[in-house]
Amino acid sequence: MTGRVLTPQQVLDRIPHREPFRFIDQILEIDEDHVVSAVCFSPELEFYRGHFPGKPITPGVILVEAMAQAGVVALGIYLLALDGSEDENGKMLTLFTDAQVDFSGVVNPADRVTVHASKVFFRRHKLRSHVEMRLEDGSVVCSGVLSGMGVPR
Repeated sequence: MTGRVLTPQQVLDRIPHREPFRFIDQILEIDEDHVVSAVCFSPELEFYRGHFPGKPITPGVILVEAMAQAGVVALGIYLLALDGSEDENGKMLTLFTDAQVDFSGVVNPADRVTVHASKVFFRRHKLRSHVEMRLEDGSVVCSGVLSGMGVPR
């Protein structure tokens, strides 16, 4: 390794997503093999108004995005820094390339979830991770394999 180890806060600060499309509030753990993040879905988020009126739930596509932001973007930023490519970080854009996700529960407004991601592989700026989202009681909401790659901006 020729790079440096980033703290969870340093990784969080480097994530390019911003409100209203950032779905990581906190990085609880991160190392070269895994990341654990947390997010609380505010009941004020606009998509709840139409998904579904009277009984809102968090859309699956938003859950997948939260999983990708942790398991591909955050972990990728950390791995690029370890790899010595940190100065490339600002010049790289992470593109989500594919996902295979199974859903087994729902996330309601105001639910706090944790996203647990484990690296499957990282090479040539491509990262594949096994990712799982859990409610506070530990029950799994969705899980799968997500991939993304860094490309020049």
